[in-house]
Amino acid sequence: MVALAAASVQAQNLAPMAGSQEATKPWSISASLRGFYDDNYATAPDWREADSWGFEVSPSAALNLIRDQTALGLNYVYSMRWFQDRDDNGMSSADHAHQVNAKLSHAFTPRFKLDLSDSFVYAQEPELIATDRGLFEGFLRGDGDVIRNHALGSFSAGLTENLTLVLGYANEFYDYDEEGLNSRSALLDRMEHRGTVNLRAVVLPKTVIVGGYQYEVVDYRSDHAIGAPGIPALQYAADERNSTSHYFYGGVDQGVTSTLNVSLRAGAQYTKYDDLEQIEVLNPDIDDNTWSPYVDANATWVYAPGSYAQLGVRHQLAQSDVGFIQTANALSPNLDAEATSVYGSVSHRIFGAFIASAVASYQHSNYETEGVGEHADDYFLAGINLTYELNKFLALEAGYNFDYLDSELDDNTAQDFRSFKRNRVYVGVRGTY
Repeated sequence: MVALAAASVQAQNLAPMAGSQEATKPWSISASLRGFYDDNYATAPDWREADSWGFEVSPSAALNLIRDQTALGLNYVYSMRWFQDRDDNGMSSADHAHQVNAKLSHAFTPRFKLDLSDSFVYAQEPELIATDRGLFEGFLRGDGDVIRNHALGSFSAGLTENLTLVLGYANEFYDYDEEGLNSRSALLDRMEHRGTVNLRAVVLPKTVIVGGYQYEVVDYRSDHAIGAPGIPALQYAADERNSTSHYFYGGVDQGVTSTLNVSLRAGAQYTKYDDLEQIEVLNPDIDDNTWSPYVDANATWVYAPGSYAQLGVRHQLAQSDVGFIQTANALSPNLDAEATSVYGSVSHRIFGAFIASAVASYQHSNYETEGVGEHADDYFLAGINLTYELNKFLALEAGYNFDYLDSELDDNTAQDFRSFKRNRVYVGVRGTY
């Protein structure tokens, strides 16, 4: 921390040489050093918890170029977390994570625009691997690294002064190192494709109504099976969970004030599973198609200079890391989860150089299967961060994160295997130039 502070002072002494270009330079670099305590770094149930002290080093770099018709953004973050407890137990003592985000926007004319983006993550923590749709598909930390990539492209064409057609394509890719029966690879390795058609109509200066359709293909790619350990007759291939979905929705984008914007999409989702073979043998009553509600709403409020708040809710049928459900009398494959997520964040500049920010999210995931009834997961996470800016190059940080999973899937087991609590605290310093 002292070394980084000294480097920041040196950067501050050199800053006047940059002149007025400092405020407009297209690139930035930063690095943070944190000490932390994690009381359950493996997201394990109470009887298997392991805690550790450690430290994290995280350098990053960003590039933003804005021209008359084109904007380009590129960001890279590396993180290394060292755990003292793992070193003592002969385990791999460090986690390494990489995040790369890229965006490109180009306006061919005032009526025609292309937007491209990509988000690549190589990490271990569920919050980094989560989808960009506000949903968690797995709450537990697995053994091994994960590659996750989200690519998105959209083309906007102004048909008239008030009517715009938007064509979009999204691709999601997941590859887990953890292998074997019921592993993260078996449950979550997949490729997703989504094609979207939207019509946007301006009906008032701050009101846009939207109607749209989305087609989704989910292709599971693992060679590992899912089911009862040691009983091949009660196992099935991962790709039997392949599905296609159709989304039909309407909505509105509303500018309530110059600093408050609200967006709503609501409709229905139809999902069909075309590759059920062993699954239908294990449970002949399982539905190979289903209808479910689809809702996506959010609001963003910039309520003061340097301060903002966001609130959102999403409901849809989603992929799940629950591959089968077992009760005292039955075992059945599980295909998906009907998930409802409520999330929010706020960042407030309390005074001058002191900033407080907080995030919170709650997700209810319901698993309903003929023969075994309904089961659910309730997952809650919250975090708070306090930042004190010593100068424009150096800031001190402290924070706390809390995770809690309460799973009804534990109700018929002698010991909990899924539910967990996790507390993390950290303090550190961040330098930016």
